[in-house]
Amino acid sequence: MKPAPAWRRHVGWLWLSLMSFTALILLITYETRWVHPEIHAYFSQSGNLTGQQLATRSRGYLQESLGLLLEGADEPAHRERALFQLELAYSLFDIGLYRREYACTEPNLARLDRLGQRLQAGEAPTPTELNRSLLAPIGCLTEIEMGQLDRRGLATNQFVEETRRHQTLVLLGSLLIYVLGIVFWWMHERQRRSAERATRESLKWMSRAMLDPLTGVGNRSALNEEIVQREGRPVGLLLIDIDFFKQYNDALGHPDGDRLLRRLAMLIDESLAGQARLYRMGGDEFAALLDCHEDATLAGDCQRLTEQLRAASLDHPAHPHSDHVTLSIGAARFIAGEAGLALGYAAADQALYRVKGEGRDGWEVARVEAAAGNAGA
Repeated sequence: MKPAPAWRRHVGWLWLSLMSFTALILLITYETRWVHPEIHAYFSQSGNLTGQQLATRSRGYLQESLGLLLEGADEPAHRERALFQLELAYSLFDIGLYRREYACTEPNLARLDRLGQRLQAGEAPTPTELNRSLLAPIGCLTEIEMGQLDRRGLATNQFVEETRRHQTLVLLGSLLIYVLGIVFWWMHERQRRSAERATRESLKWMSRAMLDPLTGVGNRSALNEEIVQREGRPVGLLLIDIDFFKQYNDALGHPDGDRLLRRLAMLIDESLAGQARLYRMGGDEFAALLDCHEDATLAGDCQRLTEQLRAASLDHPAHPHSDHVTLSIGAARFIAGEAGLALGYAAADQALYRVKGEGRDGWEVARVEAAAGNAGA
């Protein structure tokens, strides 16, 4: 038997669609007297995630930042966390609609920008300065929230009134409903894809916020996050400093200095066989974090890194003691955790400065007694 022609199959689907829409129109006619409260409930959306505004989330981040700074503005960790919350709030606050429609937006964004610069510079604002810098933006965001809610209420009331006036035209507009149903489905699908794309971009932005833009390795915030994830595990930390990097920049220029930083990031990763997480702590200082149960393993990593750098023979025309780039390395082993990181970082940093004091181009593994004891060393 020959299969039915394609046009007949299409007509069959069209007939089923028409029957479905006809049944829908009959249902709408029957339910007209109850449709108004359902529409009102849908558009109100008060208190749920769908109705939440950008201003609401931005205000929440500012309040978290204020709480952190009031709790301990003198502590670098509190300032870093507060700065991160402040940057999130700024990105949600700084949109075209708020700038156009609300006069308080521009001056309060400027306040947040000045506060962010102070936090980045390591300054600790006083409670009075915090109130002056953050309470005004919080108040502005509250004003925006109320304004947006008023607009939503006005739009809802207008829609309800239009629905009441046009209830008698529901049947006559059935054909229009067919078309609008398709258009609305298409618009919903486009909006859904746009929301998914925005979510992916937001996640990508958050991921970039944890990376050093020059080398692509993690930053200090990423190191703290990794320590939290590895809490309770024995880890080793290497602090790696490029010897006479300023002289390198002065001799060859900052573009060559940037290329050297990227090259060294790759060399460190290769030397540690891809087993370590790398971070740029600022300037010419790198950190490497890896699982480690013995000081001997950490010493072997330091030695291997030093040997591979020497084998790479990277020219350093301004090095006072060598023709090639050299590194100073301080290392320590500890149990991952907030307290362990503080002890381990301090020990590795002291070891690094001892290496520098002894002429650079070397390494030292410091012993952290509390951490090493817990690690079973």
